[in-house]
Amino acid sequence: MLRLAWHLARPYWSSEERGIAWVLLVTVIGLNLGNVGVSVLINKWYNKFYNALQGYNWHAFLYLLGVFCVLAAASIVMSVYSVYLQQMLQIRWRRWLTGRYLDHWLGDRRYYRLQLDRAVTDNPDQRIADDLRLFVSYVASLALGLLTSAVSVVSFMVILVGLSGPAAIPFGSLGTAYIPAYLAWAALLYAGFGTWLTMKIGHPLVPLNFAQQRFEADFRYSLVRLRENAESVALYGGEPPERTVFDGRFGSVFDNFWRIMKRQKKLNWFTSGYSQLAVIFPVLVVSPRYFAKQIALGGLMQVIDAFGNVQSSLSFIVNSYVDIATWVAVTERLTTFEQRMREIEAGLRAPQPIRLRREGAGVEIRNLDLDLPDGAKLLRGVSLAVPSGGSLLITGPSGCGKSTLLRATAGIWPYGHGEVRLGEGRVFFLPQRPYLPLGTLKDALVYPQSAATAPDDGLAEVLHRVGLGELVPSLAADENWPLRLSLGEQQRVAFARVLLARPDLIFLDEASSALDEPDEARLYRLLRARHPDAAIVSVGHRESLKALHDRVIDLTHFHAGALVAE
Repeated sequence: MLRLAWHLARPYWSSEERGIAWVLLVTVIGLNLGNVGVSVLINKWYNKFYNALQGYNWHAFLYLLGVFCVLAAASIVMSVYSVYLQQMLQIRWRRWLTGRYLDHWLGDRRYYRLQLDRAVTDNPDQRIADDLRLFVSYVASLALGLLTSAVSVVSFMVILVGLSGPAAIPFGSLGTAYIPAYLAWAALLYAGFGTWLTMKIGHPLVPLNFAQQRFEADFRYSLVRLRENAESVALYGGEPPERTVFDGRFGSVFDNFWRIMKRQKKLNWFTSGYSQLAVIFPVLVVSPRYFAKQIALGGLMQVIDAFGNVQSSLSFIVNSYVDIATWVAVTERLTTFEQRMREIEAGLRAPQPIRLRREGAGVEIRNLDLDLPDGAKLLRGVSLAVPSGGSLLITGPSGCGKSTLLRATAGIWPYGHGEVRLGEGRVFFLPQRPYLPLGTLKDALVYPQSAATAPDDGLAEVLHRVGLGELVPSLAADENWPLRLSLGEQQRVAFARVLLARPDLIFLDEASSALDEPDEARLYRLLRARHPDAAIVSVGHRESLKALHDRVIDLTHFHAGALVAE
């Protein structure tokens, strides 16, 4: 697990931000070690302070109170800045990792490949948003806590060895055995036994926390999906089945969390008892020396404090096991996500079964076979060509592979064999339900370009041409446009978008299905008038579309798995 965690963490510590990262880390470590040093000084202060109390030494008492105030102030300053700088390191690290994961997820359209993947990597959005946050937080806190605990153990073990003396264990006629530094050994045995038993009891929390992350993300996704499709659900009156989905997914959250609760209850029974016993255990262990008058009250209090620090530091795993279990689960989720990203990248670097070339002009497809993700045959032997300035309509019943053919032409469908050649100009796709990004109407019109340089007068002119002139005053409005606009209006926005983009290759997948036939014909003619040299490939069912294209291919007829194109 440490190897996996280091594999995830290493890129940041050798990145362009490594300088400030290492400075912050070294500073935080220095502050934590400074706090350990203050704890050692306070431990020695215990001896002098309680001896002053036992000896009724008023002047020493006042002096030692002043010493304590100085030590406490130093500890407070170091603690505050240790947390502050640690948080600064965490947010910078998380920002860098988030950017890296977003680049990998968006690069080469891996996000789309994940959706097609039969070995589904669940909720990539949750892994980027939540798992990265938890990974950075737990790595920083657990690693620094472990280092601080190790230094604290060494420091206070030295004190315990110096104060404990040997323990005499009588064996009758066999004599007496002496155990040197018995307090140090007692602390080691006590913490070692507690750590072993904690790991044994708490180990099932790792897979349970892994599953909980997934169930929580699934439930949250179902809620977001309802919000995004609120109008459709409302029109269908689909609240009962949606509630059934919510209940089912939250049921998984509830059941798994109940298992976590029961396992944590067992762990808490032990850790609570362990912590309570740790209060009295060092007193019981050192009391024989105190009652034998081998140490004074100050020495007794110093031993108790040193033992408590050693026990607490050695019990780091005991006290942090729930966090460790969550960290292990998060690390495994991020590791599997990265592995899947690498597998997709390796697949993209390998020779592609559907060869996509960018050269010349227009569109040409040769001997293209398309399959479904499960290996079932979809289309066989598709060949077509659309020259620059030409247009082609692809028709056929639903499910025959029309949209999949466009996906393969776009280079995002990996299942099949054949060759696709696209011209070197700009390519633009219009799906049946246009994507409207978050932001203003202006952002939606120029997507995927930036709206910063788009002139408003040009946008207004295009809106009027596609029949959305009433939206011109709302160009700068930041609204939920998919909910405000009907599907027909959204399709008009998509036509306005392609008119502004000036592409050389245009693919339309049922892009005018929500428009009436006269408006459909007007927008197609407008598209051809604005882009006379563009090659246009459309998918559609309407008979009226045939008159708007130069050629028609019907994907209806199949024979022995081979496509017969008409």
